[in-house]
Amino acid sequence: MLKTKIKDIFKDISSKKICVIGDLMLDIYLFGDVKRISPEAPVQVFERNRSEPKLGGAANVGLNIVSLGAKAYMLGVIGNDDEGKILLKEFKKNKIETEGIIKVTDRPTTSKTRVIASSNHLLRLDAESKAKISTEVEKKILSVLKKNINKFDIIILQDYNKGVLTKNLIQSIIKIASANKVRVLVDPKFDNFFEFEKVFAFKPNRKELEDATGKKPNNNTELNELAVSVMKRMKIDNLILTLGESGIRIFEKSGRNFKITSIPTRARKVADVSGAGDTVISTIAVCLAGGSDLNDAVQIANFAAGMVVEEVGIVPVFKEALINNINGSL
Repeated sequence: MLKTKIKDIFKDISSKKICVIGDLMLDIYLFGDVKRISPEAPVQVFERNRSEPKLGGAANVGLNIVSLGAKAYMLGVIGNDDEGKILLKEFKKNKIETEGIIKVTDRPTTSKTRVIASSNHLLRLDAESKAKISTEVEKKILSVLKKNINKFDIIILQDYNKGVLTKNLIQSIIKIASANKVRVLVDPKFDNFFEFEKVFAFKPNRKELEDATGKKPNNNTELNELAVSVMKRMKIDNLILTLGESGIRIFEKSGRNFKITSIPTRARKVADVSGAGDTVISTIAVCLAGGSDLNDAVQIANFAAGMVVEEVGIVPVFKEALINNINGSL
């Protein structure tokens, strides 16, 4: 039973290290009040009370990894700006390794600033560059990866189409990981969707699968056929399809056949789906590093996702809370 297996999976998890490579982001929340209209223009005056920085994007995956008890090693890019400094400070505060974070001067740190008054989301300000990183930065990332590859139990490629995961970098990472027998998990986006060939596990959501293939299945049979066709095209043995309120579907290649397992959602109420995909990929990675098979890892990740969507905002899942949730539900 999952109840007894989870103890063994998390028993020595603090010794496991997972490398996250992808688009690092800083989420900044500005909280305050709106009580008047500006005399300068017909706009609201926002009176800021406090600001709260949070790790977003691939950085949120790293945060989930450490909150689940494993070690996270970040590989990515930040700008030479205040947001980059805040991001590094948040990493250090959460005991996430930052040796692999490369500072560049020709692009900003990807950040999203949300202005919130009395629980109302008024505005979001984004700073980002979607330009592909330079060949020089690619080489620096690969150099750090090669130097540390034997320390990693799992590698996660977390793509948000912000330019860090270039086609050349993706292919080089997969080659290095394969040569060193390190499993690679992928959370894809549209631009590079079909570049992640021969990885251990590929985790799109339904919309990403449909957008990348240009097809919209009308029923479960067509959806399953589409997922299997992607697996064949990409030469991958495991595809994890997240389906929102319909749960998660696992596709596993076994010889010439494909085993399909559907797992219903564990969410009791949905308050906010933000960050749920990050939670799923990080939980799967931690469980695999702890010795779990893929099926059990996805089931545990489904519990974790059910917990985060019940909360407002992007929140990490903590190991003890997850274990208690599973023990109390089974």
